[in-house]
Amino acid sequence: MHIKTANTKTNVHDLIKKRWSARSFSPKQLSEDDVQTILEAGTWAASSMNEQPWKYLYAMNGTKGFDRMHSCLMTGNQPWSNNGSVLMISLAKKNFEYKGRINRHAMHDMGAANSTLLLQAADMDVYGHMIGGFDMQKTLEEFNIDSEKWEIACFIVLGYLDDAEKLDEPFLSREKKARTRRSVSEISTKI
Repeated sequence: MHIKTANTKTNVHDLIKKRWSARSFSPKQLSEDDVQTILEAGTWAASSMNEQPWKYLYAMNGTKGFDRMHSCLMTGNQPWSNNGSVLMISLAKKNFEYKGRINRHAMHDMGAANSTLLLQAADMDVYGHMIGGFDMQKTLEEFNIDSEKWEIACFIVLGYLDDAEKLDEPFLSREKKARTRRSVSEISTKI
């Protein structure tokens, strides 16, 4: 198995270089304790007013819950995600608890929680892939999600890494493709 470690120009932490969005997952299943550890890491993400406006629905592979979640994914994400050990739906609470005001930071904070739990997963040699390709309406209905209160950020698949060669195209090429990022000069401006 090839781990696509990022090639950085500066001394970026090894854990950050290790994390990537894998598509080839092993049949080895995560334990409930491992899932709880990964979720707890997410609780420690920074959030506006310590609101922690996130919630995760999750299901283990081999359960009806996993199959229900999997059925909500777009067809382009179904072939490879079916091998994951865990599927999650990442939700952001739209309003603050205090006075019910709109929390315009909720999706930002949800993203911070997702990143934090993915870094914890990477430290445990678990790989994750956030998925934006899903049927919004079907997901809302299937899981009885109150869209006035919650916004679906993404799905997340978690699992142990497996050999890329087990994937069909176009996923095999994507799995083997070198990781790239924009340069620091493209995403920052010194004032």
